[in-house]
Amino acid sequence: MKISGYSVEQLNDPTGILIGERYEFFLDIEVDEEDELFSENGLQLRILFYKNEEDSRIMNYHFLASEKILEFALDEEEEQIITKFCNEHLSDAE
Repeated sequence: MKISGYSVEQLNDPTGILIGERYEFFLDIEVDEEDELFSENGLQLRILFYKNEEDSRIMNYHFLASEKILEFALDEEEEQIITKFCNEHLSDAE
């Protein structure tokens, strides 16, 4: 799995109830043609990411192919890679 592009947006909490900051990432993912996640139209990973002073983590994610949600999970190593990527790109949020 290789990240070939991304977008990130900081989500606002108009109520001020939620602690920390929330971000939405869309990662363009490249996978081998033999991989069961492969899609000719491309593959995206939508991530809801949480960050506060003491913690940062993936709250939720979905693989998307042709705007359909795919029921696949990240393995532990992939989740660590994605978490690191998100932490490194928080400053790019609009």
